[in-house]
This record gives sequence, structure tokens and C-alpha cells, in this order.
Amino acid sequence: MAAPIPEHVRTIVLVGQDGAGKTSLAEAMLHVSGRTPRMGTTHDGKSYLDYDDEEIRRKFTISTSVAPIPYKDYKINLLDTSGHPDFIGDTIATMYAAETAMFVIDAVDGPQVMTTKLWKAAEKMNISRAVFINHVDREHADFGAAMALLHARFGKRLSPVTLPIGQQSEFEGVIDVVNMKARYFGKDDASERVEDIPAEYMERANSARERLIDAIAEVDEEVMMKYLEGEELTQEEVVKCIHDAINQNVFVPVYTGSTIIKQGIQGLMEDIATFFPHPREHTAYVMTNGEKLTIDENGQAAGLVFKTTSDAFVGRLSYVKVISGTLEPGMDLINARTGDKDRVGKLLVMMGKESTEVKSAKAGDIIIIPKLDDARVSDTLSADGKLELAPIPLPTPLYPVAIEAVNKKEEDKLGTFLTKTAETDPTIQIRRDEETHQTIVTAMGDEQINTLLIRLKETTNVEAQLVPVRVPYRETIRAKAEAQGRHKKQTGGSGQFGDCWLRLEPNPDMGYEFVDEIKGGAIPGGLIPAVDKGVQEIMAEGFLAGYPMVDIKCTVFDGSYHSVDSNEMAFKTAARIGFRACCEKANPVILEPMADMRVTVTDEFAGAVMGDISTRRGRIVGTEGGDAGETIIIMRAPYAEVVNYTRDLRSMTRGQGSYTIELNGYEQAPGDVQKKLVDEYQAARNAS
Repeated sequence: MAAPIPEHVRTIVLVGQDGAGKTSLAEAMLHVSGRTPRMGTTHDGKSYLDYDDEEIRRKFTISTSVAPIPYKDYKINLLDTSGHPDFIGDTIATMYAAETAMFVIDAVDGPQVMTTKLWKAAEKMNISRAVFINHVDREHADFGAAMALLHARFGKRLSPVTLPIGQQSEFEGVIDVVNMKARYFGKDDASERVEDIPAEYMERANSARERLIDAIAEVDEEVMMKYLEGEELTQEEVVKCIHDAINQNVFVPVYTGSTIIKQGIQGLMEDIATFFPHPREHTAYVMTNGEKLTIDENGQAAGLVFKTTSDAFVGRLSYVKVISGTLEPGMDLINARTGDKDRVGKLLVMMGKESTEVKSAKAGDIIIIPKLDDARVSDTLSADGKLELAPIPLPTPLYPVAIEAVNKKEEDKLGTFLTKTAETDPTIQIRRDEETHQTIVTAMGDEQINTLLIRLKETTNVEAQLVPVRVPYRETIRAKAEAQGRHKKQTGGSGQFGDCWLRLEPNPDMGYEFVDEIKGGAIPGGLIPAVDKGVQEIMAEGFLAGYPMVDIKCTVFDGSYHSVDSNEMAFKTAARIGFRACCEKANPVILEPMADMRVTVTDEFAGAVMGDISTRRGRIVGTEGGDAGETIIIMRAPYAEVVNYTRDLRSMTRGQGSYTIELNGYEQAPGDVQKKLVDEYQAARNAS
């Protein structure tokens, strides 16, 4: 396939709920266009696009696949994305590479949670939208009910451009409202036949066409006046208005059909080529300096990395939206983020897992560049390195788990794998908590973590396990106390002697403070730092449950020494003894980290979420109004109670809730919580 000019490229991202048929729609378009010899299907693991072992096993899309379709003089780039909330980051990044988002809706279930989330994302990106109501041939399918739900959720901009001829088992074709024809696809995979609309559907077709004209006429003042005066619009005027209305986001065309029996597919592809916006009509990209950049085939060579993967044979693959100029093998591109220069070795066009090498890629197209080892999602690559688009606003992962290799000798292999995974997937974050000595993986949810563990085993043969995340509790004191720390040890030769009196007192929000009040040389000045160091060491170990101690003022005010046996080690040991003796009398307590949260839910779930907060020992700080029909609940809760809130909120709100979280300060833990932590600590010490 030769590199097409921008006006002949259509890039469509397929989005929506899992199970609605996004991959099936792409497979049907591939087959009807002649791109594939058979209809790929997901239920039997024979999909061209869901080819990954995990996708075959789970029977849903995990990662974006590309399906380029040559259609007449056009190239249609289909980007098939995941509809699972754990992989929404990959979906949103892919949407940035498209001019149109095609929302695939199940005719039985209607628009679901992910549909709404991704619709809002498309609105923020200001990309065009279209809808395909799938599975009209299924039992309980109801096109009218699905349309009503779409109107209720997304407004009256949506209008059908195709209507079903029959429903459920009687579904046999679609009415093309634009051309006022009936279209039927043969069961024997023959080409589609176009006929007159059956008489019993004419009234419905005329009504739909009138609504269509009403929805699109406003984009052209002359056409609008002609329409209002009752004049018949020409077909050329209708076609132009549909294109302009879709491009300006004042109209959302709704298609219908069945991907399994390929009804409604041929006409959809014709309309994509005819009506849908091309790359030069894409909303301008915003650069980091605030300037805007439109697709320009005459500019310097540049592209946006919207996805990266790691292939066992090829290495790193960077999926690039060409935003300017023409990319060719052999040219150098500079990564604006790193400043590093990379030589483009090959350019690939992917169709699922199959790749084809091409000689060039023009602005507006999708291309894959192998072996750009440091390229990451949101990176801008350009000839001079001065172009840099604003980062793609990806969701923040909020679901932390602690991971460790079953065989401790394989921890290095695990670390290497996790680092590479985080480089290719920005919704996975890796950090090593030096305080708790845990490797923390923060992801979008359970499915993403499970997929990571499986791929770890498959690619490295390392087996890992999840362990509870250790919450970073702290310890402190609530009272003032004094005690002596005396260490005396005599062996055959020189001994050890250290003696110090310590005073501990609370130091709220001021951290650790050490004060020297020694007078008359009771302890030589050279040994005072050893007392300080000994105190800090024992504070790091904790007193009650092994957690670091904070906000304590320690004063050394008296002591004694031996001219021969006193040394730094002796006074460090004496300080540790004295500190523990003080803590016994200073009312030690455990502090728990607190989280400030903003939880956004639809109004129907607000009551349940607020009720749940109290069971987590949290408190509601206030509420705010969000988007239409949403409430933002501002709350503060112990972090230990909300560390896995991602999973719980999804369950409470059927996936419709979202939240932000920020650790902010510590508060004294209740007595029962403290006792549990102390008991667990003592049990662990006794076991070791």
C-alpha cells in the first residue's frame, strides 16, 4: 500500500464496553474489504487482531491492534482498543492518534459505563464521534431502546444514518437513510446488494431522513435557509453537510448492523471514506509551549508516539502518528523529551501481529518504528528535536500491590522485567519502598496486575507472588519522660562503658530534635554525637511495632564516662538503652497515615459511597457538584482503609466512580488498631 496523502487517510479508533463487538467490527470490515480471506472471530481464538495468548484466553482485547484497510482510493486505519477499565490508559492514548472515535454499542445492553467514560475523553480531545449499534440480530436486541438511551446520555446530536430491517432473528439488512436505499449482505459472503426500501419501512425511513437533515443543516447558513423554506436539498448538499457536521462535532451519526453476519458493514466503510474527517481536519495538537500544530505534510518530519510494545523477536515497537512531513527509513529523529537522536531503520505497517515494511509514511498516517529503545508514550520525535506536543493526559494508576519473586535469587530478573514494563505502559508505576523493603507496583486494577504476572512467567520464567502492601505507620510519644541509659561491659582486655541521662518529650510536627545540655564535661564533647546517632538508630527501628519514630525532642543532660573504656560504640549502646527506658514511661503511640480523597460518583451511588466511608473510619469533609448528574465527595480516611479503594469503588458504583488520593499527614491510630499492629509485630519477632 503506497503512502497516501492526508486527504485519503481515515483513522478510526474503535471504543466502547467489552463485549460490544469492537474487534468483531474491525474483523468484519477487514473481511468485507477483501483484506482478509476469512472472518476473524474472538470466541474461537481465531481473530487477526486479538492474537495475544492472554487475549485469546480471556476473549477480550487487552492492547490496541492496528488494522489498515485499503478501500477504493482511501486507507482506513482501524485502531481496535480495549474496553476493560484496567487498560483504559492504552485506549485513551490511542484515541489521540485518531480523527474519529467509533463507539460500538450492544443492541441488547445499550451504552455502558466505559462508553460514558470514553465519550467524555473524546469530548475533551474534541475529536469527532460516531456510533455503531451492534448485535441487532441477537435475542432481546432493541434498536429503538438503544437509541433512546444514547439520546438520554449524550443528547440529541445523535441521529441514525442507518436503520435495521427487522430485529433479532428477523434482522436481514439496513436502510441507508442518506441514499434512501435498502442494503443486504449475502449469507454466502457475496457482495452487498442495494435495493429499494421496502414499502413498510418507507414512513420510518422518511422520518429518520427528516431528523438527519434537521441535525446537519445548521452547519451551512444557505442550506439552513433553504431547508427552513421547505426546499428539497440536493444530495451533494446533504453529503457536504454531513461531513461538515461530523467534523465540527455538531452531529454524531449512528449506524447499525451485525458484525457476525456482516450486515451494515459495506455502507459503513463507504460513509467513513465519504463523510469522516481526514487528518488535516483533526483538531490542532497543542505543544508544550502553548502553540498549536495541525497535520502538515509539507513541514519537517515529526511524529507522536502513542503506544509502545516489546516484541520478543523485533524488540521495542513504537506506534507513531505522523503529524508533519514524511518519515522515511534512514532519517534521524530527535526525541524532544530526551534530546537523543535515533536513526529510523525500518518503517512497518502492522495488521494485527503481521508486519509489512514500507518506504515512507506521510503526515496523518499511522506507522510503526522498531528499535527506538528509549521512546515512550507521549514522546514527540522530529527532525530538529524542537517540536514537542503536550503529554497525553493519561489516567493515574491508584491500585498498589507489593510483588516479590518466589525465588529470592530472581529478584534482579523481576526488577528488570518491571522496569521494562513500566517503560512501555505508563499506567504501571514501579517503586522500591526502602522503608518497608517492598517493590510496589501501582496499576489500574487486578486484571492489569494478573496480566503482568502471567507475562513475567512467560517471558522470563520468573514466578512472582503478591504480598500485602505494608502501610507506612509511624510511632511517637505523647508524654515527657527521663531515664538513664547505662552500658558496661568488661572483658579480658579493655571494656566498654557509656552512661547517659536522656529526656524525651513530644515535638509535634517538628520532626526529630537533639539537644546537648551536658555541663562540666560529664560526657566528653567528642562522644555526644554518638549519643545522637544511637538515638536516631533506635528511633528508626521503632518501639511498639517496628515503625520509625517521629516528632520527638531528645535532650542529653547528664552522664558519666571512663577514661579508658568509654568510646563511641559504648555511648551509642547506652543511648539506645536510655531511649527505650524513656519510651516505657512516655506513652508511646502508633500514628497512621491519612489520605485526602475526592470521589466522583453519579448521584445514584452517592449515598452508598458516603455510607461506606464511615465503615472505613473516614469522615466526609464536604461535597461539590460535578458534571451533570455527578457528585464529588471530599473525604479523609486512614490510608490503610482505602489502599485498595479502586476495586471497592468499582464494586459499589458498577464501575462508574473515580477518585483522586493524596497522603497528607498522620493521626493517632485507635487502640484496637494499635493492639493488632503490636501483636502482629511480636508474633513475627517470635517466629523469627
